[in-house]
Amino acid sequence: MDSAPEEGAALDGPVIQTSAALVGDSADIAKARHLAAGFLTRVQAEHDLPVSQRAMDLTQLVVSELVTNARKYAPGPVLLDLQITGGTVEIVVRDCDPVLPMARAADAGRVGQHGLEIVMAVAQSFEAHREPVGKRITARLALADDPGGAIAGRLPL
Repeated sequence: MDSAPEEGAALDGPVIQTSAALVGDSADIAKARHLAAGFLTRVQAEHDLPVSQRAMDLTQLVVSELVTNARKYAPGPVLLDLQITGGTVEIVVRDCDPVLPMARAADAGRVGQHGLEIVMAVAQSFEAHREPVGKRITARLALADDPGGAIAGRLPL
């Protein structure tokens, strides 16, 4: 985990982040989930930031879904970045396929292929951008549930 400020980053606090290159073996998804859980556990312990159990579970779910999609649709390595920004965890997955993902229309008879819909439903924000080589998918999740009892998740439109 890197706690040094990034170039151009605000100096009001350390940048808390971790990254991994996943090379395409069958254990990538489990490795990514383990990395996410370990990262958030360290964020709690070392930086005294609140991370709810819900945030821990949803981060692992989102990481799993995004890495699964990258493994399924893009040949080559997948890069996973996790970063704490304010009260959120930012999950970034990069792969070499330039085709941006699109959520499918609702279909009660469809089995599987709901990962992107799940990610978009639980994330506060979701973005997909083409890059010079491939694409970057970014999802942000709240670290703590709302003290007023509201479920942390997508912000109202």
